[in-house]
Amino acid sequence: MKILVVGASGLLGQHTVTQLQRRGHVTTALARTDRPGIDHALDVSAASVGDWREVLAGHDGVVFAAGLDDRRPLRRPAYPTLRRANVEPVVALLTAARQEGLTRAAVIGSYFTCIHRHHPTWHLAIRHPYIRSRVEQAQEGRAAAGPNLPVAVLEVPFVFGAAIGRRPDWCRPLESWARSRWPLYAPDGSTAVTSARHVAEVAVTALEHASGEDLPVVEDNLSWQDMIARVASAVHRARPVRRLPSAVLRTALHLAGSLESLTGHQSGLTLAHLPDLLLHDLHLDPGPAAGLGLPGRPNLLDTAIAESLGR
Repeated sequence: MKILVVGASGLLGQHTVTQLQRRGHVTTALARTDRPGIDHALDVSAASVGDWREVLAGHDGVVFAAGLDDRRPLRRPAYPTLRRANVEPVVALLTAARQEGLTRAAVIGSYFTCIHRHHPTWHLAIRHPYIRSRVEQAQEGRAAAGPNLPVAVLEVPFVFGAAIGRRPDWCRPLESWARSRWPLYAPDGSTAVTSARHVAEVAVTALEHASGEDLPVVEDNLSWQDMIARVASAVHRARPVRRLPSAVLRTALHLAGSLESLTGHQSGLTLAHLPDLLLHDLHLDPGPAAGLGLPGRPNLLDTAIAESLGR
């Protein structure tokens, strides 16, 4: 197959290109900025359907591994910016892919779409602009692709791993804290986690199978205490992780949200509602994605944690 990878200079994009090439596929790497290893430079937030058709001509499939995550405070209101980054480029891309006759596509999204699907009473897409953008990304992207272009949506949780010039942004403050002499605290609740390599494996296999499913991508479900403890161990600063009272977490995030409002900013995950999310068990069942990794290979999570921390 010949596959276009959008966002090929990012952490997940680089791993996806590598995994495609390992399996004998031809890749075209596209990113916002021209650099070694990038075949096309294109601002995806400004690209028209015509721009995408020109790039997509002659390809069998496409992976969208770009977009804006939930950890960057944005000017209030945050949703229009998130829509321009996460929804509109996917709609234009998949419209062009349908018109060019591509036969498969994968969108690397967020595990919050899975949690939203299984817990509709939490009203996540109403409370959090980032989650709304990811839900609409999947819905509107598939509508643009039409019935003859299957679109796999990878629902990706916290990712560990590294690539050239790339580590998860959220790892840096966590690493600094773990290396310090400060005590470690974590709230109740838990999250799914995975490695960048596993995300790439699932993406490539989904393309090979022309899957159109929602694919939760998970290698383990960890309590927040377990996750912080594993990071501390990886930097050789293992020590107990104490329980952070829920009331302290709620107060801290409420104050942070008030400060955001005063400065005219808003996070993709609304801070006032974030404790209600973090204090739950945000677990994933891999479901259809369970068979889409590489059979027989060991869990790569510990290796990926060490890579994330520059070890």
